[in-house]
Amino acid sequence: MAAGTSSYGWRFDAGRICLDLVATGVGSSGTCEQLDRPARLADWLVASGLIPRGTPLTAVDDDWVARFWELRAGIDLLVTAELAGRGDDGALDRINALAAVPTPGLRAVRGKGGVLVRALSAGPACDGLLAAVARDAVDLLTDPVAREGLRRCEGDACRRLYLDTSRGRRRRWCSSEVCGNRERVARHRRRVKAVPQDASRKRKL
Repeated sequence: MAAGTSSYGWRFDAGRICLDLVATGVGSSGTCEQLDRPARLADWLVASGLIPRGTPLTAVDDDWVARFWELRAGIDLLVTAELAGRGDDGALDRINALAAVPTPGLRAVRGKGGVLVRALSAGPACDGLLAAVARDAVDLLTDPVAREGLRRCEGDACRRLYLDTSRGRRRRWCSSEVCGNRERVARHRRRVKAVPQDASRKRKL
């Protein structure tokens, strides 16, 4: 298939591409599996910026999907362990091994109207793309400042990981517009529901 516009409404607001990958998994935000077939993985790779738009993606298959699932699970395990103050050396070894592979090379080519656009220096390979995400996880977990900002969303039915870069590091939700808004709506409904009960008790008194 050829890369086109993103049609799946992906979210890339976790602050790091490795955390955005984890967010595509089952239960990360109360959703089902988002990378359930090669076409969706190909779309995610383009939408994430890992592959330039217009790149032919005929090689993406079920094996790619399985390998990205494996990387995603490893990152989730490792980051969760780090947040809990313990290690997961098995996940760490797997991510380090993937990160050791060369990442895709980029070059500038002439696009429409002669404007320079990004292109891969060679056809996209699964190993190189996995390496790019794995290295992002390595960079994140070895950067003391970034590690301090790692959070798990406090929203109901959401387990998304995100990087809190807000002033004061007091952000509670992966997204104020999504989980934050849900929490505000739920809080309002609880207040509204409680009003008739309070009024009834006052009348009885």
